[in-house]
Amino acid sequence: MPLPIRHARAHGIAYRAWSPDDYAFTEALYASTRIDELAPTGWPDDAKQAFLTQQHHAQHLHYQQHYAAGDWLIIERAGASIGRLYLHPFPGSIRIVDIALVPAARRQGIGGAILRDVIDWAGAQQLGVSIHVEKANPARSLYLSLGFVVRSDAGAYDLMERPLG
Repeated sequence: MPLPIRHARAHGIAYRAWSPDDYAFTEALYASTRIDELAPTGWPDDAKQAFLTQQHHAQHLHYQQHYAAGDWLIIERAGASIGRLYLHPFPGSIRIVDIALVPAARRQGIGGAILRDVIDWAGAQQLGVSIHVEKANPARSLYLSLGFVVRSDAGAYDLMERPLG
């Protein structure tokens, strides 16, 4: 069953399958989500970029190894790639493995609309939705407002779940 675009449609969102041609985009997207964390290091820009490139590569390999059976989607608006949404089936739930938007697309309601579409899609399959969220992630309040609750502490992350219903 394909992910519906009901709530995200108001933002002009479309999804398409990830392809190897998207690797450079997801690398830059990853860097945009982590660069602020490196500010206190005092590293030169080239060292920061090299570190983020390596981290994205490790993450990508991890996702390929552990979530290959999932849906790896590129989020588009007006034909341009603006994010990624990786989903994987788990017993009783759909796991959001990763959701990220480029800086220019953040804080516009797009992420919330996409999450509502995922929740609706999972609900139609009688499944909950789960995601690991960093404890300091600003989007945490969005997950809580959508009915997600903390199910377990996983160190720097919490496993959050939105039960069916």
